[in-house]
Amino acid sequence: MRVTVFGGTGPTGLLLINQALAEDHEVTAYARTPSKLPTHERLTAVQGQLDDAAAIAEAVRGSDAVLSTLGPTTKKADAPPLVTGYRHIVAAMHEHGVERLVALGTPSIPDPADSKEFKVGLTATAVKKFAPDAYNTIVTIGDIVRESGLKWTIVRIPWLSNGPKTASINVRKVGDKGGLRLSRANAAAYFLQQLTDSSQIGRAPFITDK
Repeated sequence: MRVTVFGGTGPTGLLLINQALAEDHEVTAYARTPSKLPTHERLTAVQGQLDDAAAIAEAVRGSDAVLSTLGPTTKKADAPPLVTGYRHIVAAMHEHGVERLVALGTPSIPDPADSKEFKVGLTATAVKKFAPDAYNTIVTIGDIVRESGLKWTIVRIPWLSNGPKTASINVRKVGDKGGLRLSRANAAAYFLQQLTDSSQIGRAPFITDK
């Protein structure tokens, strides 16, 4: 398949790109600094900022799916560009008829299927209190994706580690039995699984290593 990746220069995004290339996909990576991307004959880099609607549209054009590992940091200045960027991504997908969107999220994005899980709830509350801009940004991104009219999946993740890719991933709801760690390699692998798995369309699974 031909996929467009946003957030590809981050640790998880780079793993996602490398795994996609290893699986023989054609990848277009949208990046502010393309020099941070690997070099590969099936990788095309499109340079641009998140407020550049035309460049984002060019990156999306001709793709079968968009995979975004974009997410907020604790820097207040990061919030507005991310929200703007997601709005441009959704608009570009509609413009070019690309339906499948897989976006990174966290348990701060609520889901009706969730139940109470003390440590997850405590973490979300702490983020809301001590990093309100990051909290509001990820919630807004969740709203944008859910209201996009696309075939979307929000992949909600816990704390990320540099652990290995494992044979299985615990795909669950908040409140189900499971751990609170996820390797970046497993996150990347799960994103790629969504290219051929339609079972999570319109859903926001919470994924962990165990």
